Amino acid sequence: MNGKVNRVVLIGTGAVGCSYAYSLINQGVTEELVLIDVNELRSEGEAMDLNHGLPFAPTAMKVWNGTYADCEQADLIVITAGLAQKPGETRLDLVAKNTKVFKQIVGNIMKSGFDGIFLVATNPVDLMTYVTWKESGLPKERVIGSGTTLDSARLRYMLGDYFEIDPRNIHAYIIGEHGDTELPVWSHATIGIDKLQTFIEKNKNYKTEALNEIFENVRDAAYHIIDRKGATYYGIGMSLVRITKAILQNENSILPISAYLNGEYGHSDIYIGVPALLIVMEYEAL
Repeated sequence: MNGKVNRVVLIGTGAVGCSYAYSLINQGVTEELVLIDVNELRSEGEAMDLNHGLPFAPTAMKVWNGTYADCEQADLIVITAGLAQKPGETRLDLVAKNTKVFKQIVGNIMKSGFDGIFLVATNPVDLMTYVTWKESGLPKERVIGSGTTLDSARLRYMLGDYFEIDPRNIHAYIIGEHGDTELPVWSHATIGIDKLQTFIEKNKNYKTEALNEIFENVRDAAYHIIDRKGATYYGIGMSLVRITKAILQNENSILPISAYLNGEYGHSDIYIGVPALLIVMEYEAL
């Protein structure tokens, strides 16, 4: 529109960040992608590697290793930087370490004159989103986290696997903390046009009792993956692309992101994973 080019800046080119960048290119979601990392050689190398795949991408895109100055013209900044969860650690164990990192990152971004939208993925994502909001000074609506988007995708996948139904035809949400206290909203889960419980009652081969085990596997999925391969990154990378697409294409989609609550669900002054309507309003300064 009016010659405007969408620009996404990715802060952090570790496994999660690069999984996001790779998925972003393969789905052709943005026109410009800037990579920034404290390890400049790494982000430069990642940009070079990604560029070599552009002849096979669905749309044209510019990818480069940048600096915080590139944030000024960004529509969306995605933060995946920070220390990763290690075997035996919970997401909450990372609070102090990643808060220190974030204060420096967000400070550098805001010095550029950035006035777009923040999308945070670093754990513990709800708390890091809150830190980003406080440090940026931006309106709460323009700072969001990945929330329970990945957890909800895991739930849909595992339900689909159990019921032998394409997970794209299953609608179910995990809400709350992206962590050990998250919970499933079974009462609003549907398979096709049937409520989940109705579907089970119609198909005697399936048992309601199986739902608890499915949820536990969803909740503990990160621990299982970390034990086996050291980190999780593909699922969250694709989840971030889904949110990015909803924002840049102004889809009015409902996704379970980390959103600021101001009395909703009886809670205030926190970011937490809840279904939220993503609306991007365009305006011109008068």
